[in-house]
Amino acid sequence: MKRIGFLAFASIFFMSCNQQTTEVTEGTEQDSVVTEETIPADWEWETEQFADIRMLRFRIEGWNKLSLDQKKLAYYLTQAGLSGRDIVWDQYYRHNLEIRKALENVLKNYDGDTETPDWEKYVLYVKQIWVHNGIHHNYGNFKVMPEFSKDYFQSLLNATETSLSEEALDAMFNDKDLKKVSKDPKQDLVLASAVNFYDADITEQEAIDFYKKKMVDGDKRPISYGLNSKLVRNEAGGIEERVWSAKGMYGEAITEIVKWLELAKGVAENQAQADALALLIEYYNSGDLKKWDEYNVAWVKATEGDIDYINSFIEVYDDPLGYKATYETVVQFKDFDASEKMKVISDNIQFFEDNSPIMDEHKKPNVTGVTYKMVNVIGEAGATTPMTPIGVNLPNANWIRTEHGSKSVSLMNIEVAYEHAKGAGFLEEFTFTKEELERSKAYSSISSKMHTALHEVVGHASGRINDGIGTPKETLKNYSSTLEEGRADLVALYYIMDEKLMELGLVDTLDVGKAEYDSYIRNGMMLQLRRLKVGEQIEEDHMRNRQLVAAWAFEMGKEDNVIERKTLDGKTYFVVNDYTKLRAIFGEQLREIQRIKSEGDYEAGKNLVETYGVQVDAQLHQEVLDRTASLNIPPYSGFVQPVLKQVMEGDSLIDIEVTYPKDFTKQMLMFGEKYSFLK
Repeated sequence: MKRIGFLAFASIFFMSCNQQTTEVTEGTEQDSVVTEETIPADWEWETEQFADIRMLRFRIEGWNKLSLDQKKLAYYLTQAGLSGRDIVWDQYYRHNLEIRKALENVLKNYDGDTETPDWEKYVLYVKQIWVHNGIHHNYGNFKVMPEFSKDYFQSLLNATETSLSEEALDAMFNDKDLKKVSKDPKQDLVLASAVNFYDADITEQEAIDFYKKKMVDGDKRPISYGLNSKLVRNEAGGIEERVWSAKGMYGEAITEIVKWLELAKGVAENQAQADALALLIEYYNSGDLKKWDEYNVAWVKATEGDIDYINSFIEVYDDPLGYKATYETVVQFKDFDASEKMKVISDNIQFFEDNSPIMDEHKKPNVTGVTYKMVNVIGEAGATTPMTPIGVNLPNANWIRTEHGSKSVSLMNIEVAYEHAKGAGFLEEFTFTKEELERSKAYSSISSKMHTALHEVVGHASGRINDGIGTPKETLKNYSSTLEEGRADLVALYYIMDEKLMELGLVDTLDVGKAEYDSYIRNGMMLQLRRLKVGEQIEEDHMRNRQLVAAWAFEMGKEDNVIERKTLDGKTYFVVNDYTKLRAIFGEQLREIQRIKSEGDYEAGKNLVETYGVQVDAQLHQEVLDRTASLNIPPYSGFVQPVLKQVMEGDSLIDIEVTYPKDFTKQMLMFGEKYSFLK
C-alpha cells in the first residue's frame, strides 16, 4: 500500500476549480461549457447571499476523462434523480408543492412594479423556499414566514391569474404547523411535526402501535418497516399505508425515475452494477421492502465501477419517529488517486474496531466489506440539495452492514467548494491564543476532512447491537439519529489523535488532531449557535450531537480543567488545556453511547441528549450572534447544480457536456418546468 503523508494528503483537496453560467431552459445560448483546460482565473465559488444562505458552486473535476458510456450512465442517473425532486417537497409538508408552483408562476409572469420593497421581500421568500425544499427551514425546522403581507401576495396572485387554495394560502401566513420536525418529548411528536409522513390527525402512539404489530420478535434481518410509505386514516377510521411506488403514491414521478434507471442499466459498467439497478427498478415498481433489502445487498457489493450513486427513500432524520425516509439522490464518480491513497482507512478497519474503547461485547469480531472512496459529485436531487452532505455511509440497515458491509464516500468537490468559499475572520475572532490560531490555519482543512473520513468509514461501521435488542428506531426512538451521529463523531475524535494515523501515513503530526479538537469544541460550544434564532432550542440531529459531545466533555473535564471557559475583553472562549485527557474523555463518551445503542437504553440516551444537546445558553447565544454579525458570512450554504447537456450529431449522441449556471433563480425555474411530475 502506498503511504501518504500529511502534505500529500492535503494537496489532494486543492486541485479543482469551478464556474457557472445561467440558463432558463437546458441548451440556451447563455450556457458556457468549461473544461479542465479553460477554467477562468476569476472563477466564482460564491454567487450570491440572501437571508442566512450563501449560494456556492462545485466543479465536476475529471469529467472529460470519462468514456461516452460512462457519461451516459451519469446523465441517465442524474435525470432519474431530478425526476423525483417533487417528492421531497411533498414529503416535507402537504402544501409545499402547491405553494411552490404558485410562487414560481407569479415570479415568471408578474409584469407589475418589481422595484418595490414588497417585491424584493417576495423574491427573498421564494429563494428561501427553494433552498429549504419547502416553507420550513431545512436545519432550524421553523416555518419561514413571509415579510410581505397576505394582501400583497393576493394582489400578485390576482395579477398573474395564479390559483392557490385558501388552505395553502393560510398555511403560508398562519401560526400553525410551525415545526417541520419536532423533537420535544413533552409533545406528541407526530402531531407536533408538519412533515407529510402521517395524516394530520394520526398520533404518535397510533403510529408506533401500527408498526409494532408488523415487527417480528427476534428477527435478525428485519425489513425497514414504514420506510417508503405514508400512514393515512382510511374511511373506516383505521390506519393503513400508502406505499410510494410506480403504482402507488408518487407514481407519476417514480415512473419517470424508472424510465431513466432503465436507460442507466443499459449502459452499466459491469454486470453487478446492472443487477443492482435492476433490483432498484423492481423495488420502485413494487414498493416491496424485501426487494429494497435485496437491492442494498447487491448495491453494496457492486464496487468495481467508476460511477456510483445513491437513489431512493433513504435517510430518516426528518421523521420524528425515525421510520420514514426522504427521497434523495447523489450521482458521483471516483477520484482514483485520492481514493487509492485513502483506501488505507478501510483496509485497516478491523484495527480500529479491535482497539476501540467500547466494551468488548459491543465490538464486531469481523467488520465486513467496508469500502471507502473519495468522489466527485456530478449531480444531486431531493433532500441532498441545494444543501448537501459532505460524506455518506450506506446502507442504513444494521443487519446488512454487519453481514455484507457498507459503502462510505467523501464528496470531494463539495468540500473543495466549501474550502475555497470559506470566509475570513472566524478563526481570528474565536481562537484564544496565537498558537491555537496558527495551528488551526495550518491544519483545519486536513483535520476536518480526516474527521469526515473517520466518521463515515470507521464510525458508522463500528459497534454492534446485542442479540434480542430491537433496531435503534424502536429502542432509542426520537433520539436515535442524534446518538448515532454522536457515536460516529466520537470514533473520529478518538482516532484522530492516535499515532496509528501517522503509522499509516495519513498525517505527519498529531497537531492535526489537536486542530480538530479545538475546532470541534469551538463549534459545539459556540459557533454553531449562529444558526439559531434568539430563543430557539437545538432541534437538528447533527447540531444536537455536536453540542452533546462538546458540552458533556466540558462537564466531564471540569475537575482537571481539561477544557477551560475563558473571558477576555468581554468575549468568551473555550480553550483545550489537555488534549490527551480530552481524548480519554471522548473514549469514555464513545463507550457509553455505544452501550446505550447496543443495549437499547432509551432513558440513558434521552438523558444525555436532553441534558447536553438541546438547551441553549441565551447569553452566550447572543454573544455569538453579535460577534459573527460583522463577518458577513451566512451560517448555511446551498449549491447551484452543474447541468449535463447532450451533444447530438444528427440522431447520434456523441458527447455529454457540463455547463455551470450561476443564476440560482433561473435554475430553480428551469427545474420546476422540466421536472415537475406531481400535482
